[in-house]
Amino acid sequence: MRTLHSSLIKPLIRLHSTFSTPIISPSPLGKQFLYFHSSATPSLQKLTAMADNKTAAVDGNSTSDHVSDSWYSVPDLRLRDHRFTVPLDYSLERCSSTKITVFAREVVAVGKEEQSLPYLLYLQGGPGFECPRPTEAGGWINRACEEYRVVLMDQRGTGLSTPLTPSSMSQVKSAEDLANYLRHFRADNIVHDAEFIRKCLVPDAGPWTILGQSFGGFCAVTYLSFAPKGLKQALITGGLPPIGEGCTADSVYKAGFEQLVCQNEKYYKRFPQDIEIVRDVINYLAESGGGVPLPSGGILTPRGLQLLGLSGLGSSTGFERLHYLFERVWDPLIVQGAKRRISDYFLNAYERWIGFDANPLYALLHESIYCQGASSLWSAQRIRALNDNKFDAIEAAKVGRPVLFTGEMIFPWIFDEVHALRPFKEAAQLLAEKKDWPSLYDIAALKDNKVPVAAAVYYEDMYVNLKLSMETASQIAGIRPWITNEYMHSGLRDAGSRVLDHLLAMLNGKKPLF
Repeated sequence: MRTLHSSLIKPLIRLHSTFSTPIISPSPLGKQFLYFHSSATPSLQKLTAMADNKTAAVDGNSTSDHVSDSWYSVPDLRLRDHRFTVPLDYSLERCSSTKITVFAREVVAVGKEEQSLPYLLYLQGGPGFECPRPTEAGGWINRACEEYRVVLMDQRGTGLSTPLTPSSMSQVKSAEDLANYLRHFRADNIVHDAEFIRKCLVPDAGPWTILGQSFGGFCAVTYLSFAPKGLKQALITGGLPPIGEGCTADSVYKAGFEQLVCQNEKYYKRFPQDIEIVRDVINYLAESGGGVPLPSGGILTPRGLQLLGLSGLGSSTGFERLHYLFERVWDPLIVQGAKRRISDYFLNAYERWIGFDANPLYALLHESIYCQGASSLWSAQRIRALNDNKFDAIEAAKVGRPVLFTGEMIFPWIFDEVHALRPFKEAAQLLAEKKDWPSLYDIAALKDNKVPVAAAVYYEDMYVNLKLSMETASQIAGIRPWITNEYMHSGLRDAGSRVLDHLLAMLNGKKPLF
């Protein structure tokens, strides 16, 4: 049931509290400087001086660190591309660090190119996925462009931001060197890049509003921790991270497996005919030497088939798409006596669903986004072992139970079974063992937060657990959570205009505090 009576969730939404608008004070020299909490990393402190020396490049002009192209059009929108040259490692002196490019696309409504508009930075979900490419004015972008100049930043390593693809990463011959390179691609450095861009783009280096979806919300909380003076407001959709010290991945996956059982039950209740179909596929794979070859050169195994739950169980149309995928799992038998086999259609579709060939950073960095001064040690694999009585696909098929799909979890065997990830198996192991991850959040700073924050928290979110989200919300001063079961994790994509409008109304006085 998708609708929950408000009286059932009313106790959950009493974390609303008042907030004040941040003030950025000019220095005696007429420049604006960011205040960083005392526990902020030294590289964030260096960033202010670095970015203050940059002059914005506009209308096709450029500086050495910022190149701007001319305006161009899609229906009802005007767009302009920007490329920024930034340090890979902000902890080093600028001249000492390797440089990478970060790409950002500026978007405004037609006719507003020269208007003085406040800026809104969109932080994409992931990790490891590029920003959306607008084809027309629609969804949340259309709503945002009513009053903002929108910046779509490809997070470092994605899209046009020195992308880390299987082919580009193959240039790094040592697993140790690759792991050392990849450690610079978490939320802390994404915030560094955002601050660098803000200093270049926003007039007088003023603050901007941020909108963080999913992992982008994690980045937003890092932003609130270490660079709050760069922010006017923060909007978060399905992205309040656990902020405890050490590695919080274990708590995330414990809660995740509980929610997964519920999602699987709902899926099979919707499509009971799929219980037998999925069991047949699992038995077929187990009897085919443990799996069948995939078009790319990988292998589809029973546990690999369960990965379809990552996309199929957590979004608004996921159940339907998963069901229709299994409709064409078998080749038709057009010759009498021919052996049954899984169709090429299904095998190709499976690889498109998994998508690690296009976005390998997701698999490589997923568990590290939960690490602060501790290693993950393949958390999802360890927690899954505690739930194998429910998630053992072969055993479930053998005894006639429904086979349960898994969710947003990365397992070490993926780097054996997915062809595009095989070259990075050793680097993935080094990242899983890495202990000295820097802090991503500052709880003291969050408790003293002055930036207005509104957060959509989805009641049935499979990716970002409700209980853990509310624990984090209780640590952020001034946050206004909006708890809803009207949308799933994909709410911003499915009903972006309404979701964004609701969040803005919460901060701009159109929604009452209680």
